[in-house]
Amino acid sequence: MSLSRYLPDDFDPTQPVAVIAGQRLYPVLTVERLRAAGVPVCLVAFEGETRLDLYESFPADQRAMIKVGQVGHMLKALKRFGARSSMMVGQITPGRLFKGLHPDLKAVAILAKLKHRNAETIFGALADEMAKIDCALLDARAFLDDQMASPGLMTAGKFQPDEDSLQHGVHICREMARLDVGQGIVVNRGTVVAVEAFEGTDKMLERAGTFSAKEMVFVKTVKPNQDYRFDVPVFGDKTLETMAQHGIKAAALEADNVIMLDKPNVLAAAKQRGITLIGFSAT
Repeated sequence: MSLSRYLPDDFDPTQPVAVIAGQRLYPVLTVERLRAAGVPVCLVAFEGETRLDLYESFPADQRAMIKVGQVGHMLKALKRFGARSSMMVGQITPGRLFKGLHPDLKAVAILAKLKHRNAETIFGALADEMAKIDCALLDARAFLDDQMASPGLMTAGKFQPDEDSLQHGVHICREMARLDVGQGIVVNRGTVVAVEAFEGTDKMLERAGTFSAKEMVFVKTVKPNQDYRFDVPVFGDKTLETMAQHGIKAAALEADNVIMLDKPNVLAAAKQRGITLIGFSAT
């Protein structure tokens, strides 16, 4: 039986997988699934980002703590682990790009070669460096097959967006993703209320809430030709909580592309809060 439909055909489950872990629950779930599947797993954690309980769950010889930007240290850790595969899971605080970044010589050399600095170019360059040490970067959805958004109505809340509003929101969201502005928007009756950019989802939802519109829908999608090794959109309880606090009563998530972190609990929490969750199909 396949461990995950998102793994390459030549994946070897006997070889160590290094989880390069950002914030919150996403890395925790990934590590749990790897362990449950019997795949050897090790951890690269970031100071001030990765959950300490996750870091401390690893033996000393199977973990490394580095500062954000220390690419050389990360590559040395992957070599020490003997990792043949790695996964980048969990967000790093967006503001680190401007403040709190600690680039080592390797990172400086990589950044100097990039004409544009965004998630795709930076993480793509990191993936190339990993490939040089025979460590393949895996699809970030791997092992979380049952955590993906499902097509159709997932929860029926107090507000049901009409089909025209929903399709308008999906169209605009895909255009913003195509332009590499962001992967989420909020619309209300055909009006774009807020667009996600560098500040991230929660800040965008907070901003949308300041308008006190009554029929807001949060839409989340992926980029055209998305590189699923990194920057895969996620939706979890923290986002649900922010939606509820700011009067956003529905969310539309691209099915099989948006990860719902701890999906059963997210669905239960959405139902309890009266929030509608809809999965729309990729084109």
